[in-house]
Amino acid sequence: MATDFRPERRDRHEHDRNSIVPSALRAPFERRTWREYGYHLLSLPISALLFAFAITTLSLGAGLLVTFIGIPVLAAALAGCRGFGALERSRARALLHHDVAAPEPLRPRSNGMLAWVGAVLKSGTSWRNLLYAVLHFPWALISFVVLTTFWITGWTLLLYPLWQWTLPTFGDQPGIQLYGDGSGSEERSLFLDTPLEIAMASGTGLAVVLVSAWMIRGFSYVDRVMVSGLLGPSSLATRVVELESDRGVVVDTAAADLRRIERDLHDGAQARLVALAMDLGLAKEKLLEDPDAAAAMVDEAHGEVKIALQELRDLARGIHPAVLTDRGLDAALSSVASRCTVPVAVDVDLAERPAAAIEGIAYFTVSELLQNISKHAQASRASVDVWQSQGRLMLQVSDDGRGGANASTGSGLAGLAERLDAVDGILAVDSPVGGPTRVTAELPWRR
Repeated sequence: MATDFRPERRDRHEHDRNSIVPSALRAPFERRTWREYGYHLLSLPISALLFAFAITTLSLGAGLLVTFIGIPVLAAALAGCRGFGALERSRARALLHHDVAAPEPLRPRSNGMLAWVGAVLKSGTSWRNLLYAVLHFPWALISFVVLTTFWITGWTLLLYPLWQWTLPTFGDQPGIQLYGDGSGSEERSLFLDTPLEIAMASGTGLAVVLVSAWMIRGFSYVDRVMVSGLLGPSSLATRVVELESDRGVVVDTAAADLRRIERDLHDGAQARLVALAMDLGLAKEKLLEDPDAAAAMVDEAHGEVKIALQELRDLARGIHPAVLTDRGLDAALSSVASRCTVPVAVDVDLAERPAAAIEGIAYFTVSELLQNISKHAQASRASVDVWQSQGRLMLQVSDDGRGGANASTGSGLAGLAERLDAVDGILAVDSPVGGPTRVTAELPWRR
């Protein structure tokens, strides 16, 4: 692992720990806490209505299964739960700021009521929405009782100095006669009316309010999990969408690479070889008439051949360098670094080689990042670190240039991020204005 990566992580963790105290004190007064508390207040009546609908229609449909009416009733119950699921996703988006994508829509194989009923009954989304309707009501009831009890009690005690004057004074109420060991009796007030007692009540209320605010956020986290797991798209459908998107990226990338190779061949080696053929033809014609001129033309053509061969080597290296196949990432990246316009320190710490495809992606990722450094960074030095971490191939390219790089849409880094995402990779860019720049890529190992 690169030596400058771990200290950065430690600094970030220390910063997070230092920010815990202010965040804890602000939590009861932040809009997020009150929004999420409002979500739990609304959850009880909404979930009760949803639970009653689901249980009633499900029981009715199950009871009518002996007739042909039971199946349509079950389908209607599931369809109603899907509708409630859309409402719950909207409520979570508005109050929890938790945006859950809509699940895959129904796709009946044909038109008609029977096809629609079959699609509803066979849809896993429908049954997960029904499960949400059954499970969310007891959870909403627990959330409402626990959070409301703590929240109201905490604020009541915290604001006690503001409303305690409304209570009867000690002189207005008879005291409580407490009998001791027979030596006498003592009268005490039921009310907290001394400054110490008021301060203790308010302090206790503050503690309860602080705890309640984080309880609200903890309970909200459970609701987010339930909404995502039961009302969102299934993991299989999500993965299918991701694979379709990744396949599109791979196809587009391959097409772009083919166009680049064709353009390089047409504008470079092919054009040079055409000119070389013409020069050799002229030299052949002059061979008998003017041998010296023909020799000069052949000598010039020989130079053109060398240039064309170098262009073809560079093109082949751009497709897949031989050094990468023969000697691995260490030698290949060192070769790339030697062509960079700034000194580059390369550190490859790998006990074994990853899959060939991943190795190639890693090579071209570093190559493109070093090209960016040469063209745009205005750096005096750079470094490349490669290591393996928990079954992932990690790359980090750093420079001390002017910074300001970003992976926004349309930039070269954005295209690089899309290529990595196509193989379940990640690209992270840390490049404040003024530098330094640190780009970290994570790729699957896939042996």
